[in-house]
Amino acid sequence: IGTASEWVTVPNNIPNCPPGLEYLTTVDQLLINQKVELLEAFTGFETNNKYVVNNVVDQKVYYVLEDTDCCTRNCWGPARPFDMRIFDNYQKEVIHLYRPFSLPCSFFSCCLQSIEVTAPPGQIIGRVEQEWTLCLPYFRIKDANDETVLRIEGPCCLANCCNDVNFNIVCLDGEVIGKISKWSGFSRECFTDADFFGINFPMDLDVRIKAVLLGATFLIDMMFFEHN
Repeated sequence: IGTASEWVTVPNNIPNCPPGLEYLTTVDQLLINQKVELLEAFTGFETNNKYVVNNVVDQKVYYVLEDTDCCTRNCWGPARPFDMRIFDNYQKEVIHLYRPFSLPCSFFSCCLQSIEVTAPPGQIIGRVEQEWTLCLPYFRIKDANDETVLRIEGPCCLANCCNDVNFNIVCLDGEVIGKISKWSGFSRECFTDADFFGINFPMDLDVRIKAVLLGATFLIDMMFFEHN
């Protein structure tokens, strides 16, 4: 996972903050780098995804491991259900993401995608739920009370040939307050499905919602940018 010197220092004495989310109180941007798997690159055999979450000065904030069995990964590909375990610098799981299985067809409401976010693991702090639309990728960001607090609005074209793809984070009144960006990396994307994302959000946003937006990034990655 890395040496202690590579990790961001944990803020102390943060009131009303779930343990492990203290890291998010001092950031308004996160960089998410999927690690390239050589087995997958050379054989096409789908392996568990791994990511490093950094701040803007390249310090590690979290390490993320997918926990899915081999049969599920290689039979269902990007449509697979998954658990993602997010660890801090003490190798303690502080956030858990769960995506239930749903057929990859947004034309029917029963097939819409979602992800559940718990922090600490087992305690729900929010959900991401895909909205029904004919062509645009829209999502609702919900809090622990199942109330919609933000929305994510994606572009009509998700092709990212040498171009970034942006998903705007918007308030319920339509004001854009941030974005989730899929950054293009042509050379690595030619041979792997490893992706690079950035998230921008207000510094004073509730840390629980910041964690839910982090979960939204992994759902977006799996839905639109993982390739068989």
